[in-house]
Amino acid sequence: MPETTGTTAAASTAARRLSPRRTPPTWLVVALACAGQFLVVLDVSVVNVALPSMRTDLGLSAQGLQWVVNAYAIAFAGFMLLGGRAGDLYGRKRMFLVGLGLFTLASLGGGLAQEGWQLLAARAVQGLGAAVLAPSTLTLLTAAVPEGAARARAIATWTAVGAGGGAAGGLVGGALVDGLSWRWVLLINVPVGAVVLAGAVLWLTESRGGARHRLDLPGALLVTTGLATLAYGISQTESRGWAAGATLVPLLAGLALLGCFLLVEARTAAPLMPLGLLRLRSVASANVAMLVSGSSMFSMWFFMTLYAQNVLGYSPLEAGLALVPSSLAVIIGSKAAPRFLPVLGARNVAVLGTLIAAVGFGWQSTMTADGGYLTAIMIPGVLMMLGAGTAATPLASLAISGAAPGDAGLVSGLINTSRTMGGSLGLAVMSTLAASRSGSEHAGPAALTDGYALVFRTASAVLVAAALLMWTWLPKTPTED
Repeated sequence: MPETTGTTAAASTAARRLSPRRTPPTWLVVALACAGQFLVVLDVSVVNVALPSMRTDLGLSAQGLQWVVNAYAIAFAGFMLLGGRAGDLYGRKRMFLVGLGLFTLASLGGGLAQEGWQLLAARAVQGLGAAVLAPSTLTLLTAAVPEGAARARAIATWTAVGAGGGAAGGLVGGALVDGLSWRWVLLINVPVGAVVLAGAVLWLTESRGGARHRLDLPGALLVTTGLATLAYGISQTESRGWAAGATLVPLLAGLALLGCFLLVEARTAAPLMPLGLLRLRSVASANVAMLVSGSSMFSMWFFMTLYAQNVLGYSPLEAGLALVPSSLAVIIGSKAAPRFLPVLGARNVAVLGTLIAAVGFGWQSTMTADGGYLTAIMIPGVLMMLGAGTAATPLASLAISGAAPGDAGLVSGLINTSRTMGGSLGLAVMSTLAASRSGSEHAGPAALTDGYALVFRTASAVLVAAALLMWTWLPKTPTED
């Protein structure tokens, strides 16, 4: 009898060990996912103010300095769809940990770099880690929160944190460079990443999109190479111009590779991206709307910072502080959007937010070389980012709600890819416009102001067109496909 009792107790203990871990609180899942997204988006912009210090310390050339930004952006854009599908097939938590681990280790390597090539290699690995991490942040969140008002609020938080990360880049970077050194722009990710990693290991639960475990390698190779080549071509426009062979060849090659990817996907039994997704009205329209509107909205931070520093004479830290109200506005817009969704519908909220942003961009286009802070930066900046935050939440909600659970990671990767590629393409086009109007990078404040004003005027027109596109194409409800 004692032996039987001991056996029963041992079996009970083993059963407890094998039993599923208790589901973590939803708020904790949302917090961990948002922390990962914040790191990814912050690193897109935080290094900009540190570039002069990096160049001095490591002896980088002007082209090498450009690649500090491009190495991250190209790897990030190129691997995003692959990262999203890998989460569906092999587990969202697993990909979250892999992506965050790579990102954190690469941040440590970049912060300790002693040679220029070491920094560039670290930035490329950072971009790869970010591409694996970013899609899983949204899919973990949507898997933990049931569809409805609660999910809309969770997506709003994710959107606000992501937008806030991009907005905070200049302020955080300026404070770290002024107070410590350029190395802390990268090293700050290490303790934050370690804490988030520990929390993810302890609290996140695994989820997959389905039973398929075979990755479409030809499709993965084509889309990754195509997106990376396209991103490289876009990055060349600033230094080489749009008509140069160094720009046109990678742009055309990238488009050709993406065309081949679509042909392969149409003939593959288990495609990386089922083409049926693109026939879903909510997925297709939301991604196109995000690409078009993102091409204008992403450029706001870049040109507002240039205007504040190059024309009004602000320091990098002062420029970052000047944009704090805009950073708060994008968070307010993102968090307020779910309150209007049940009343107005996702389509109308997205259109309203885009039109508010268009008004802000139009106001900003009236800037002068001696503008005051209140009317030349704060109020138009608040309108631009209030509208951006209001529009982003319903667009993300529509895209995610239109896809099957097994494709959630892929759709999340597609959303991030649309936003990233739209922002990169828009910034390249807007930079060309500004340079063509200003005439020279050494132009005076009045000429620079004319160039920046043209950018904001063009962006306002693009946003009005984007609002019209949303009104005619976005479904009134997520199920209209």
